[in-house]
Amino acid sequence: MTMETKYLGLTLAHPFMVGASPLADHLDSVKRLEDGGSAAVVLRSLFEEQITMAASARIHQMDPLDLAFARTLAEFPRPETYPLSPADYLEHVRRVKDTVRVPVIASLNGTTSESWARFATSIEQAGADALELNIYEMATNPDESALGIETRIRDLVTDLKRSVTIPIAVKLGPFFTAFGHVARQLDRAGADGLILFNRFYQPDIDLLGPTMVPRLELSTSAELLLRLQWLSSLHGQVRCSLAVTGGVATPADGIKSILAGAHAVQLVSAILRHGPGYFAAMREGLARWMDSKGFVSIDQARGLIDGRATDAKLFERGSYIRTLQSWPS
Repeated sequence: MTMETKYLGLTLAHPFMVGASPLADHLDSVKRLEDGGSAAVVLRSLFEEQITMAASARIHQMDPLDLAFARTLAEFPRPETYPLSPADYLEHVRRVKDTVRVPVIASLNGTTSESWARFATSIEQAGADALELNIYEMATNPDESALGIETRIRDLVTDLKRSVTIPIAVKLGPFFTAFGHVARQLDRAGADGLILFNRFYQPDIDLLGPTMVPRLELSTSAELLLRLQWLSSLHGQVRCSLAVTGGVATPADGIKSILAGAHAVQLVSAILRHGPGYFAAMREGLARWMDSKGFVSIDQARGLIDGRATDAKLFERGSYIRTLQSWPS
């Protein structure tokens, strides 16, 4: 039996890897992740705002010291509060590459196509095996159309593919008018992988203030269902690799992700709860399930649950009606 999988053109011993997070901030913890069984290591994201601030002392073309922009930029952390500066990040990539044998994937988090994207070439030169482009944006501007946002993201991927030779995976949120079309456009633009889905961290309201306060909770299996639906819909429709992130809390969740079409399964919350040794539990759970079904390779299981059917639109509509009809009177 083999659980070997291809992701972004990289050969992984199995599909389970750590996702972008503080878990890989230190070399000793990176080594524990590898020893625990992570098939690859994704580093925390370096933010667009860090790069432009270091390069030009500006954030989104605005000077933080200018009183006219003080309120607008008040929520952004000061440069010294980030765990890694852009220069530190490059050194961290080099040191992690020297420490582990599994692939090392860097991460850039941004929304525009400013000069920060050129930093990808420095990440490639530092030795990263691949790059995640984490697109985190809420479409709050009523004057910006869905087409405008989608075109900007596609053009950013196109520009990055011209700048580097390492594979690029695009990590997206689900909030697009027609996500299948967005996925197809990014695939055609040269994206080597799509990662479904970015978690949106929604602030809460503190009544004592009253003020908005950040809120961060670990993910649970309840978040997985939307990801499974889109994995099964996209499997076979795009050339690039598909990965799932968010909502994978148990070995069963990992198996479901593969059945829906995932080439790789990223874990963060589960590792924070259980420790790096949980990768072994994920792998063993998959092995037992494959053995029970008589599968000798993971490719036999991937995409076995096909959400496209003969007519994807009618399939989804029928599933929706059947779900509502299942409610008891």
